[in-house]
Amino acid sequence: MGRLEDLLGLEHPIVQGPFGGGLSSVALAAAVSDAGGLGSYGAHILPPDRITALVAELKTATRRSFAVNLWVPHPEEEGAAATEADVERLRPFYDALGLNPPSLSPPLDFADQAAALLAADPPAISFVMGVPPADVLAEARRRGIVTIGTATTVDEAIALDEAGLDAIVASGSDAGGHRGAFLRPVRESLVGTFSLVPQVADRVSAPVIAAGGIADRRGVVAALALGADAVQVGTGFLVTEESAVGEAHLRALLGEEARVTVLTRLFSGRTARAIPNRFLREMAGFEDAVPPYPVQNQLMLPIRRTGDPGHVNLWSGQAAPLVRRRKAAEYLAGLAGHTGD
Repeated sequence: MGRLEDLLGLEHPIVQGPFGGGLSSVALAAAVSDAGGLGSYGAHILPPDRITALVAELKTATRRSFAVNLWVPHPEEEGAAATEADVERLRPFYDALGLNPPSLSPPLDFADQAAALLAADPPAISFVMGVPPADVLAEARRRGIVTIGTATTVDEAIALDEAGLDAIVASGSDAGGHRGAFLRPVRESLVGTFSLVPQVADRVSAPVIAAGGIADRRGVVAALALGADAVQVGTGFLVTEESAVGEAHLRALLGEEARVTVLTRLFSGRTARAIPNRFLREMAGFEDAVPPYPVQNQLMLPIRRTGDPGHVNLWSGQAAPLVRRRKAAEYLAGLAGHTGD
């Protein structure tokens, strides 16, 4: 048994990456946990009452450990507001899809989300985008909740380790979805997984979870050989049968277009890795012009929710060409080396 398995009572050192934006499902998290890994659920878009209900659903669905994920807010994004130019920039897409620009609502309060999650008492809480507040970590320790932080650089890993997180995800630039850089700009924090992992393992005392570009047993073996205690897999689990991925997104992940991914702020205002589509190509010149999260995220929600393949966010890691559709338990068994693939 490795350090992460001991910490969470796992059979295998494999974590399912948490998916935000409605891509997570209770069925997937429970299937991964029941198969001996750590299932995860991305809750950053959920209000406190929904977080309370979610943890209850997960506890009913599995008796094993699972993690619920929150985004640590970025102070520089507080008070951001949409301008008329921000709305007009997207007007052609609203019109083409028969949509009205959305009315923007106040952002969810992280402190309220964290308080609800702590009170619900999940086995583990994972964080991205920063170091969680000291009072949140203290309350998690008091309750016996395992805390997992996410670093995209060695300096971020050291900051998380010094704050007392129980485990640290070393998230390489290969990973799909949002980049969690918080000490330096994303463009200065793009370290590949297999460069990042051994450096982090050498510098922190907490167990290290390698993430990014790991999609099969070969990646697991390589990450463990470089000093990781476990791996976190996102894209591979996103295409499993229990995932909440939409049809257009699934087709893209399983198709030849997944060979190419780009980093973009256009869908949410924070940088994320996605398969390029019509929207990204037509809007490429505005990467630095769109407003920050959560403003751009709210402006894009009506467009993203259409599910139209030319306009939806096709989050993907760089190892997507290695994945295929199957049940989560079967996929986890392969990652753990219990099957031939």
